[in-house]
Amino acid sequence: MKKAERYSIVLDRFRREMPVAETELEFASPFQLLVAVILSAQCTDKRVNLITPALFESYPTAEAMAEATPDDIFDYIRSCSYPNNKAKALAGMARRLLSDFGGEVPATMDELLTLPGVGRKTANVVLSVVYDRPAMAVDTHVFRVAERIGLTTRSRTPLSTEKTLVENIPESDIPRAHHWLILHGRYVCKARRPDCGACFLADVCRYALRAAKAGNSE
Repeated sequence: MKKAERYSIVLDRFRREMPVAETELEFASPFQLLVAVILSAQCTDKRVNLITPALFESYPTAEAMAEATPDDIFDYIRSCSYPNNKAKALAGMARRLLSDFGGEVPATMDELLTLPGVGRKTANVVLSVVYDRPAMAVDTHVFRVAERIGLTTRSRTPLSTEKTLVENIPESDIPRAHHWLILHGRYVCKARRPDCGACFLADVCRYALRAAKAGNSE
């Protein structure tokens, strides 16, 4: 199957099966989304959503969090992964928002990358979710699912996957496509035991077709 045909079929299926696809992180402002995404690094959205209500009650804005020390923030986020590093990043991020951006979350990749704790993936999530930009954040789910389906081939880095997806997915679909791939990876195309029997892409998925062929040959 040619690449263009595969992309067309896969995207049509996602449009039909997941007409609504959005982040599962809970937030009430761009600042709170940024905090939640920083916390979500190597941590589940479910865990982050357990942490953030109390954190946001105490520090709902950049102005409020900028007054906190890393130790103050640590007490709220101790149950997530790498809490020491994340507490320092959140305190520094809030202060940088105040000093450089008037307390507002910036709307460009270059500006977002100046914030402590913000890498390319986090910046792309913010650009996509907050500003509806055609930005493709690549986490472990996106990286794995894109390769299994056949949207990428032997991709070795998240940046390579990002570039391939952005080149081949219509700009209007990119914000949703990020969530399509994440949700599919989280609930169907799982890392250890993908549920190919329940997958609406099994008949066009490179991984599923190979697995079926291998099973038939045994």
